[in-house]
Amino acid sequence: MKPNSSSFSRVRPLALALVLLSVRAHAQDAIEALWKDPAFQKQFVAGYGINAEVEPRVTPEEIKVLEAVRPLMGTDLPRAESQLRAAMKPDCSAILDFNLGGLLLQQGKTDEALVSYQAAVAKFPSFRRAWRYLGLAEIQKQDFEQAIHAFTRMIELGGADGYAYGLLGHAHAQREDFQPAEAAYRTALLLQPENTEWRLGLTRCVLRQQKYEDAATLLDALIKRYPDKSDFWVLQANTFQAMKRPLEAAQCYEVIDRLGKATADNLHTLGDLYASENLMDLAERAYARALDLDPSQPLARPMRAAEVLASRSAVPQARTLTAHIKEVRGKDLEEGDRRKLLKLEARLSMADGGGTAETAAVLEEIVALDPLDGDALLLLGQHYSRQEEPDRALLYYERAASIDAFEAEAKVRQAQVLVGMGRYGDAVPLLRRAQEVKGREDVARYLEQVERLSKARR
Repeated sequence: MKPNSSSFSRVRPLALALVLLSVRAHAQDAIEALWKDPAFQKQFVAGYGINAEVEPRVTPEEIKVLEAVRPLMGTDLPRAESQLRAAMKPDCSAILDFNLGGLLLQQGKTDEALVSYQAAVAKFPSFRRAWRYLGLAEIQKQDFEQAIHAFTRMIELGGADGYAYGLLGHAHAQREDFQPAEAAYRTALLLQPENTEWRLGLTRCVLRQQKYEDAATLLDALIKRYPDKSDFWVLQANTFQAMKRPLEAAQCYEVIDRLGKATADNLHTLGDLYASENLMDLAERAYARALDLDPSQPLARPMRAAEVLASRSAVPQARTLTAHIKEVRGKDLEEGDRRKLLKLEARLSMADGGGTAETAAVLEEIVALDPLDGDALLLLGQHYSRQEEPDRALLYYERAASIDAFEAEAKVRQAQVLVGMGRYGDAVPLLRRAQEVKGREDVARYLEQVERLSKARR
């Protein structure tokens, strides 16, 4: 059987798709993690104070209001909100609007908080702390364009810090504008090098720009810091696949398996990686481990794995895996899966020139159950052709040719049998029809040869 590399020509696009799925899965987690960051929480609460250098003035009466409300800000937010609202006037200082916005945001009243922060910056446009928390509220609201405007304005006013740059990066990334997102995350990471979320955000950005070398370096740092976190190993494996470094990707999956966190999908991917490098024994063992890890998984994936091995001329390994599938799932196979497994066994039996009467009997049984099973009909034609029974082979190929999906292949095989019988003239129209249905360069060359032989016989 000729090797078929089509399953592996898609490795890079598939790897990139997996990378992008991982990127999206972590995006909202970054903001949730930020709210749980003790340093950020402390900074948020401290923000209720006043910085007289860059903030609006407060009257003595308003200072008394804030002093009365401040003790409640850490213990009774609804009461603090109520008292503050009661004391506020339309022309009150932007500081009061700012503090009310903070109380509302802490209670999850994002829409109301936005109104308060917008009022604060409208009254005092250079109120940089208000711009900061307006940006944060916009992030919560997922209005990323407005969040970018708020954080950019805050930075222009000279109030930038790691959190501001990190959240700015997040907002740009959510709008899929990855170049400014990358720049913001790099600055955030420079200011807060221990912040995992900024490092992961930067990793997502460089991945989306297909800067795989940068991504691999960033992931190395994350893995060094969190060696037991399987998500980072999976992301690194996908990155190596996109970089066409399959063995390094395989090492990542092996580590995940040793951590006890591998999924059946991880192990199937590991098997594909080994198969792409012609490491067929390792591929077979990875596929078998995937089946053992989840014996109740749909049979399509293990069957595909056996077919991959067979298509790569790894017939002994394919037989071993097929036997393992029967051992694990033989008792609860549905009729359709049982037929698929029987056909695969028959194909493997003939792959190295074999094919017994028992194999033919199994295929005859499959055809009796489903007369339109083109695969089984082609295999029977192949079997009888090898047994030097051309008339029976032609019969099965003719039946297969009546099925649209198998017509081209069946007519080519019919023609091959006829050529073997010296009937070149009869083979020519079959090959021409096969080319009409599905043109192939190898069939075109074969047709030319048969036509020359046919003319020579006249």
